[in-house]
Amino acid sequence: MSHPVLLVIAHGSRDPRHAATVHALTQRVRAQRPGLRVETAFLEFNAPSVPRVLERLAAEGADQVVALPLLLTRAFHAKTDIPSVLREARARLPRLHIRQADVLGPSPLLNATLGRRLREAGVRPGDLPRTGLVLASAGSSDPEAIAVIAEIARELRHTGWCAVRPAFASASLPRTEDAVRALRAEGVDRVAVAPYVIAPGRLPDRIAAGAEAAGADVLADVLGPAPELARLLLERYDEARVPVGASLSA
Repeated sequence: MSHPVLLVIAHGSRDPRHAATVHALTQRVRAQRPGLRVETAFLEFNAPSVPRVLERLAAEGADQVVALPLLLTRAFHAKTDIPSVLREARARLPRLHIRQADVLGPSPLLNATLGRRLREAGVRPGDLPRTGLVLASAGSSDPEAIAVIAEIARELRHTGWCAVRPAFASASLPRTEDAVRALRAEGVDRVAVAPYVIAPGRLPDRIAAGAEAAGADVLADVLGPAPELARLLLERYDEARVPVGASLSA
């Protein structure tokens, strides 16, 4: 039996950098696992849409798909939008077996990607004891998603940073600039901002603007097509395609 197709479902954006980053990430996934068919679809703003890709796969004879939300937390898109789109597709394409994989976060591989971006921005291990970190996510009105970001910030606090604060670009508080200023008010000597977002766009730009407005010393890049993130996509794919207790050797 052939392996299921991996369908990476991104949100989409009017910002062309978003789709370009998503495609770069899926290309890295292909490079890490040659022979696996990897497709990309978007919920809105970009083409192709999820229904269009699923219809094409069914027409080409595919019988299994793992639909992987390119999302860091379980919020509205993961709980409502994507399940609804996939439910409608199953009704139209009954011969196509579609499994929805889990969202990406939280994961040590995401923390490793954050560390990579911060090092690239100039943060060294010896800097951590005098550096405060702002973990800046896109934001959500979903309490579960907010709680996950807060827990990640608490975990990161134990990795050597003198302080870690969560921040949000939308829907929740504090904003990035407020978190930076709060760390300064606590006497933190140096402040770094790490965007906990996958691809560029309006909300990451808002994070960057907040970091600049508050005078952050370091602004890391978005997670982007990092090798750790590509490995995480494959990890979630494997978890979804293989039943609990079964072997991954197939």
